[in-house]
Amino acid sequence: MHKRNDFTEIEDFLSDESFRLWAKYQVDQQQWEEWTLEDPKRAKLVEEARLWILAMKVERPILDEKSIESALDKTWDKINEAERARPLFRKQKQKIWQYNWITSAAAAVLFGALIFSYFNTSLFSNDSTLVYHELIQENEEGLVEQTNNSNKPQIITLSDGSSVLLLPDSKLSYPKAFLGNERKVYLSGEGFFEISKNRKKPFYVYANEIVTKVVGTSFRIRAYENQPNIEVLVHTGQVNIKSNESVEDSNTKEYVLLPNQAVRFTRKDLTFNKISDAAADNTLSKTKNNIEDINFSFADTPVSKILELIENAYLVEIDFPKDKLKNCYLTTSLNDQPLPEKLKIICKSLGNNTTYEMNGNQIIITSEGCD
Repeated sequence: MHKRNDFTEIEDFLSDESFRLWAKYQVDQQQWEEWTLEDPKRAKLVEEARLWILAMKVERPILDEKSIESALDKTWDKINEAERARPLFRKQKQKIWQYNWITSAAAAVLFGALIFSYFNTSLFSNDSTLVYHELIQENEEGLVEQTNNSNKPQIITLSDGSSVLLLPDSKLSYPKAFLGNERKVYLSGEGFFEISKNRKKPFYVYANEIVTKVVGTSFRIRAYENQPNIEVLVHTGQVNIKSNESVEDSNTKEYVLLPNQAVRFTRKDLTFNKISDAAADNTLSKTKNNIEDINFSFADTPVSKILELIENAYLVEIDFPKDKLKNCYLTTSLNDQPLPEKLKIICKSLGNNTTYEMNGNQIIITSEGCD
């Protein structure tokens, strides 16, 4: 953020991702507007860079050498025409600076054409962050965006009881309440999803170039903006995956994944690769989270141990009355259940008005002991 104080050229701004987001989509995460207004001289350069960004939103032109040469020839013709029309007595006096001005103008045209082509092809050809923001702008439900800027996962509870373990450097946009007959959220980064079952209201995760459809299951999605691939790994249940550009097209190929199956979407060539045994894939194995290796089936297990297991799986802190629950045991299966549902089942099993309260990664359980 502070390096922008050293920006002196338009291309400095064009190569900055946060600036492009602000200029194109008014996403001002780095307070560009406030920073611009601090210095009038700076504002002029910022405005020129912003106009470049807006110009790039039009369909990308093909700028080959002939096109550039043709543009230069036309510019030279106009310059020469203007020079011939000048009064004769001024030509001698202005001979030197005219030559410099004409040379600079021609160079500017050439530089502008080249930089326009470069930034369109290099910086905007596959900007997944822009894909994410384009998707959420199309949504009319009034989304809440949660960004994890910390160094550990954060738990997010959705209005339908589903939970998302959002990894660092990731963001999730979701509505305060799911309306209509669909549940849609938008991910950029990585998250582990546990979706509450509702066959009448399918759940969709839009992760940049792909969309994942489920009705109630658990799975992981890795869709970081600076990674070449998007990966979806199923933990429990079943998910359906296809390109988000063709989500309304029933004829488009859809990939069905079962537990321990995955799909890898390669951004470079826009291809899907289904992985039948995710455990045998080195990349997927290395990126697994604690929660994916834990079995939540319990037989006559101390409640304190169960809560400790939940803490380790979700990286949350649970405060509960240890003395009152020290003789409490539980036999149940909490697999394929979102975190709120896990806590609800535990509290209901204990009885005695046992309740829980969640505040981010902090959970407080109140109980008088077990029945």
